[in-house]
Amino acid sequence: MKPDSITIAQIIHETTEKERAEDFAVCWIKDEVDAIEIDHVQYKNVSNSIYFINPKHQWKVLKKDNISSCGYILYLAPEVLNQPSLSHLHINQVRIFNGGEIPLFKLSPGIEKRTQAILEMIDELLGSHLNHKDDAILSLLNTFFVYCDGQCNIKSIASNNSSKTNVVYNFKSLVNKHVSKHHEVAHYADLLHISPKYLNECVKEVLNVESKSIIIEQLLMRSRHALKFSSKTIKEISFELGFTSPDYFSYFFKSHTGTTPSALRNN
Repeated sequence: MKPDSITIAQIIHETTEKERAEDFAVCWIKDEVDAIEIDHVQYKNVSNSIYFINPKHQWKVLKKDNISSCGYILYLAPEVLNQPSLSHLHINQVRIFNGGEIPLFKLSPGIEKRTQAILEMIDELLGSHLNHKDDAILSLLNTFFVYCDGQCNIKSIASNNSSKTNVVYNFKSLVNKHVSKHHEVAHYADLLHISPKYLNECVKEVLNVESKSIIIEQLLMRSRHALKFSSKTIKEISFELGFTSPDYFSYFFKSHTGTTPSALRNN
């Protein structure tokens, strides 16, 4: 990657405006923000959220007074999103930066803390001279986007009252709650009192993916976090995520990521 293809800066000024005209921007906003303004329209109530902003938009973040820092702005050159480790992700495939609406993800407290930790590590690495730092940064970006994959389309679904979008919203909420114990689409269809066929039809129409892929995304997201940020053994992680054996967990993980759990942990 080029030296300036990824940059990150804390939101510390009263007004933080767009600086890199050709790059995508990821704005992670904490509690201490008054508003974010995009194309001269102000959005309030934006605490604990992430905005993904296409280069075509003008934007600025308005911070509350007397607060030292209230989040990060991450700039990504187009070439970064084409990196092999990022280009396959669902959040990239659906062109999350290029939609008509500005994608906004509200974060739960647990995900918010992990997001902050990831961005802080990216900030630290960008200022270092460590060997292989590009690989480490891309690995952290991959983890960050996997978390965002788990939130993908929640806002548009929640604001749409059609029956199919409500089914998908409820399905994703149930997966988030129960995926560590239940990996089968049929289980969630039973909870929703619909057939697996109809559940898959709804997910396919709303998100353009199979319903099974939503379960897989959640399992991969949790697997990556546990492997990278916990001291639990691979055996412990596999059983906590509901796999019948560590061998099957390793097979599942490699078949969907191209690498083994131990290789990711040691990377």
